[in-house]
Amino acid sequence: MSVQQEPTYGAPGVLPRADYERMLRELSQASVDSHFLPFRDIAWDDPAFAVQPEHDGWVLGPEDNIGASAWYRSLPADRQRAIGRYRLAQICNVGRQFEQMLVAGMMTNHLWMDTANPEFRYATHEATEETHHMQMFGEAIRRMQPDVAGMPRWLKALTPLICLVAAVAPTAFWIMVLAGEEPIDHLQKSALRADHVQHPLPRRVMQIHVAEEARHIGFAHQYLTQRGPALGPVSRVVLAVATPIVMRIACDAIMRPTRAARRAMGMPRSVARQIWWRSPETRTHLADYFAEVRMLADNVGLRPRWVRPLWRLLRIEGRPARFRGEAPTDLA
Repeated sequence: MSVQQEPTYGAPGVLPRADYERMLRELSQASVDSHFLPFRDIAWDDPAFAVQPEHDGWVLGPEDNIGASAWYRSLPADRQRAIGRYRLAQICNVGRQFEQMLVAGMMTNHLWMDTANPEFRYATHEATEETHHMQMFGEAIRRMQPDVAGMPRWLKALTPLICLVAAVAPTAFWIMVLAGEEPIDHLQKSALRADHVQHPLPRRVMQIHVAEEARHIGFAHQYLTQRGPALGPVSRVVLAVATPIVMRIACDAIMRPTRAARRAMGMPRSVARQIWWRSPETRTHLADYFAEVRMLADNVGLRPRWVRPLWRLLRIEGRPARFRGEAPTDLA
């Protein structure tokens, strides 16, 4: 059923088959040797992790578009803490729901995959880790803000379509995966690099998530690098157009709180319009989210010159990252 193309081994940037399979075995072994269990590796009942509304660590920093806004900074300290706690729980809830969709797609894809394929073993490790992330996010939400809103309903309703894409067009599916993973990973890395006071509970959740997502994003990048040269001319054109559109739609759906979430935080509509993505600072954030995707698309041949005006129209154009993990401050 899958229309997956086989890699063109020997093409520029494509690892020889033996090296690619060795990398997959190393990734799988890393998941065995170094993995986190949410109810073992987070001290949920440690007094330092207690969810106390008056803790200054709930105040959002400038790495979050809400925390950087003049509206948020003008609020009394107790309102900043309440909104920050809601926002952190909301990001966890969106992450939980996205990873449920991801695992649903991966399991559908696995139905059509030969178990002798090293990608099968690694992908099942990744699915296991994503399930642990769901548990971790779920417990954090239960403690921080149980009634928090998540992603838009229309996006959740697309889960059957995403599963279909995973079955018949895995390359397109992994592009969808990156569209959701890259913005959240960028935001969490920025928060962990920041030097302002942070509550230890969401910080520990972010540390675990970022550590394991490094493997997941690395696999998606390498998978697409391997498959890119084998794309036919029609598939290449379709994916070249679809990639920036999917990136922008997913980013808005995941990073911008829903109307229900904005109401819960007491955010005026005019403030929301400015935060997403009208101010120069937030437009910079938006473009920075996809620096590594631009690098990947260039390497795979999915960002030819004729499609770059679409990236600019969607406000996600900019200099590609020079390497994975490049700090946002290095992109200027």
